[in-house]
Amino acid sequence: MRNIIDDAKLLLFDLDGTLYEDTDHFDYYCRLMQKRVPEEKSQAFWDTYESMKNGTHPVAIGKVYDIQNDTSVSVDPMSLQVTKVTSFDGEEWTEEQIKKEYRGDLVYDFERLIAIGDGWWLPYATAMHYGLKQSDTWECYNATKEYMVTDHFQLTKTPGLKQALLRLKQTKKLVLLTNSEREDVQRLLHELELDGIFHALHTEGQKPLKTKEKIENILNEYQINPHEAVSIGDNFMNEIAPALLMGLKAIYIQQNKHEVQHENLLVIRTLANAF
Repeated sequence: MRNIIDDAKLLLFDLDGTLYEDTDHFDYYCRLMQKRVPEEKSQAFWDTYESMKNGTHPVAIGKVYDIQNDTSVSVDPMSLQVTKVTSFDGEEWTEEQIKKEYRGDLVYDFERLIAIGDGWWLPYATAMHYGLKQSDTWECYNATKEYMVTDHFQLTKTPGLKQALLRLKQTKKLVLLTNSEREDVQRLLHELELDGIFHALHTEGQKPLKTKEKIENILNEYQINPHEAVSIGDNFMNEIAPALLMGLKAIYIQQNKHEVQHENLLVIRTLANAF
């Protein structure tokens, strides 16, 4: 386990769910959107979200939510081929339906095909199903980010993380690549007492759509080969699968069972276990 990090020249970190592992803000985000649906749908909205979190709903972390078809799409993250499609209510599509609708590699975007890689996207998928607009979700997301830097929200610092990063910084390049906006990133890093530690901050990364492009640019900037870099994150679709396909090593933070096996992949329950 330690060799993956010890042998690396560059460590590429995600932020949300990686440098901090709290999840209460996902519920806060969902509550804000719940207030925007008609009262008669409010309880069903929350119950749907809870079933997603509990893994008893077709839409779940590790799947893709198709807004247009209101379906949960299972994708092999290494080949990007669709393996199963289920309606929002649990009815499985036939193989003929799948081939007709999803041809070739599945390309995630932020308009129709949403990669449910972490807890941020479960409230979003719930909101889309219940008819909210993307502008509603964006306003609630920004409000959640604002809440996260108030005294009412306390981030849990990963034990030993700051000390480990300071030690690693002496011999390796530490780079942050996140979808969050720079102002939010800087505030969160300050709250975590991790500001000033990273050699570079790459914000608004548009993962997974532009993960490969972003990683290539970072490797070129530091003149580092893919096998000399490690991608570390909690979102398999965003940070892990693209990195492995490019020849990087990867550390996947996941508390639940994960089925994908790869010689360059290490799965851990918390980042504290990596150092």
